[in-house]
Amino acid sequence: MNPTFIGLELRRVIRDVPAMFFIVVLPAFFYLVFGAGQDYSDQPAGNGNVAMYVLIAMAGYGAATATTGIGGFAAVERLQGWGRQLGLTPVRDRQLVAAKTVVALALGVLPICVVFALGPATGAEADPGVWLLSGLALAAGAVVWSLYGLCFGLAFRSEAAVSIGSGVLVVLAFLGNIFIPLSGTLLTIAKFTPLYGYVGLARHPLTDGVNVDGSGRQLAAEPLWVPVANVTAWTVVFALVATWLIRRGRSRQ
Repeated sequence: MNPTFIGLELRRVIRDVPAMFFIVVLPAFFYLVFGAGQDYSDQPAGNGNVAMYVLIAMAGYGAATATTGIGGFAAVERLQGWGRQLGLTPVRDRQLVAAKTVVALALGVLPICVVFALGPATGAEADPGVWLLSGLALAAGAVVWSLYGLCFGLAFRSEAAVSIGSGVLVVLAFLGNIFIPLSGTLLTIAKFTPLYGYVGLARHPLTDGVNVDGSGRQLAAEPLWVPVANVTAWTVVFALVATWLIRRGRSRQ
């Protein structure tokens, strides 16, 4: 692993002001509007309150956005010949993969830290264990979204791939019971979407699996294996799609 290369990559991404807005500022703004800024934010929710319930979702959305961008750009850079340029340097493929993984994790953790830092100052409350376990679940699960971004980068082969992947991510957030509570058929569909499992797993320490539908009614507790199975299944799907796209790209060369 090359610390110099990692540092350069981090500085390059951090200097991208529009990207940092969507990665850090937007999730924090969403939390303040949909969570801390609401009259019901201090109402109890499992082992904390509603503000914490929304905080976890917005931090997860920010982490997914961050790692999606890194995965997409990594694929585009390689397809556009950056890999061949790096081949002229001492940086090897395994070092490049390790560096990109570290950068993706660092950027994924950044919105989590920012939103979680806002929480105590804006009324979000939860048991200490909830803060720790939910944060760890969000950080670890964010790796899935680097695979998601990689799929878009390999499929579209241009810088627009990241924008497309991020746009689809917004739709997935609505469908995944992230921005607004869903009910009925929409909630049933949500359970098969990738963001539902990712955020649901992070919310589990807070709610013990209890969901709230669009009418404010508490639903039966969902066992932990449901979000775990969702995250596992989508990780496999994204990995298989990325592998297929890589092989397809090689066959065309």
